[in-house]
Amino acid sequence: MGANMLKVVSNVFKRKKTEDFKFRDAEFEELGLRLKKEIGSIFGRSLAIRELDSGSDNSTEIELVNLTTPYYDVERFGVSFVASPRHADVIIITGAVTQNMAVAVKKTYDATPAPKLVIAIGDDACNGGIFKDSYAVLGGADKIIPVDAKIPGNPPTPKEILKGLLALMKVIRNRK
Repeated sequence: MGANMLKVVSNVFKRKKTEDFKFRDAEFEELGLRLKKEIGSIFGRSLAIRELDSGSDNSTEIELVNLTTPYYDVERFGVSFVASPRHADVIIITGAVTQNMAVAVKKTYDATPAPKLVIAIGDDACNGGIFKDSYAVLGGADKIIPVDAKIPGNPPTPKEILKGLLALMKVIRNRK
C-alpha cells in the first residue's frame, strides 16, 4: 500500500473530532420547557407559526431555521412552523415592510384565523431598521398590521426568539 493510500484509510477509521460534541445549553433548555408548559396551558396543543418575509435581508430567517435544526429542535417544546396562514396561531413577520409586500402582508394577516397573533422579529420588522428612510419601505410591521410582540435584534438569537415567544404567552394570558 502506498503512503497516500495508507493516509486515506487511516483517515477513514480514526476517531473524529465531532464525536465528543455534546450540546447542552441549560438556559435554552429551561426557556424551552417553560415555553412548552405555557403553550400547553394556553393552547392545549402545539403552537403553529407561519413565518412571513416582508422584505428582509434573511438574517432573521436563518435564526428561525436554526430553531428547527436538530441542534435546537424547537418542536420538542411544542412549536411548529406551518406552510399556510390558515393553519397558524401566530404570524412571525421578518423584515421591514416594503411597498411591494404591503398587500401580501395584509392578505396573510386576513387569512389567519382569530385571534390573529403577530410577532415582529428583527430590527427591520420592529421599526424599519436601517431601511426605514428608504422610499421603498413603509416601515415596521406595525405600520401595516397590529403587532402583539416585538423581538428586536439584527438578528435576534434563538434564545431571544424563545424569550419573545414567552412574552407573547404573557400577552395572551393578560388578555384572558
